[in-house]
Amino acid sequence: MRILRIPHTLPVLLLAGISCVTGPAHAAGPDFQYVGQDDRVHGLTAPRGCVAAEGGGGRAVTNTTRGPVTLYQGPRCTGRIVGTLRPGEVAQVRPSFASVAFPVTG
Repeated sequence: MRILRIPHTLPVLLLAGISCVTGPAHAAGPDFQYVGQDDRVHGLTAPRGCVAAEGGGGRAVTNTTRGPVTLYQGPRCTGRIVGTLRPGEVAQVRPSFASVAFPVTG
């Protein structure tokens, strides 16, 4: 593991060919993001309730919402629960998921 410092920028951590920028939070983006079985990155901003996972959710999932999310194997948040992600959690998910339940806040 090496720390590479680039002048006038943030330090970059290089670990096995993967880089992660350290420092303050990045610019705003999707609150929930995943790589689908269609090999595309899908993102949702301010999701609420039950949402279909376009492209068939699977692989890497990132939850930056304020609450836990539950991944379901079936449509409309039915069937077997594939997993639950806490706020800020990033995980690899197998098998795929068809829908995601987000907290509904008023």
